Amino acid sequence: MATVKYSLEEFVNDMEGLLKEQPDQHRIFDRGSSYLEKLIANPAAIPEEYLVPVGQGARGNHGSYALYQGESGLLITSVVWGPGDHASPHDHGTWGMIGVMGNHLTETRFRRVDDRTVDGYARLEKDRSVEFTSGEITLLIPEVDEIHQMDNFTDRPTVEIHVYGDNLRGLNRSRYDLESGKITPFATQKYDNC
Repeated sequence: MATVKYSLEEFVNDMEGLLKEQPDQHRIFDRGSSYLEKLIANPAAIPEEYLVPVGQGARGNHGSYALYQGESGLLITSVVWGPGDHASPHDHGTWGMIGVMGNHLTETRFRRVDDRTVDGYARLEKDRSVEFTSGEITLLIPEVDEIHQMDNFTDRPTVEIHVYGDNLRGLNRSRYDLESGKITPFATQKYDNC
């Protein structure tokens, strides 16, 4: 008897169906995480070209591929962190679920400890650092627990599937400098496949 594998299309349908119910964030994470666990257990669900670094340009060791963008705002991407790849502390401005599909990655979370009264400035404290491995999921909660830094300290690429409640392309986000406290606004402009 053949094992039935969960596909990207099934994941999209399940997530869109969930979002149509207009659930609270807890329910999105509860049900959505179970869907994401099934998806990341099946690397064959993602086209091979979206499981490797882009191989050229300024970030040739990295890859960021849009897999789905729905009218509901749902965004699904494949992110590939090459060996030694690093993303400095940043936020997302929307809820998110990140599932590791292959290898492992170190995520360091930060919390803001300033009073937010100085424009362009944030004081961050390290909250925790966790090494996520294949099959594990981390959640991003806007304004509560979403500022993180990502590092691939391994000698192999790490593949993650990112699921967001809004399209990051054009969404106002921030990068944080741990030493100076400077906040730099940014927005994702494009993905490596579009």
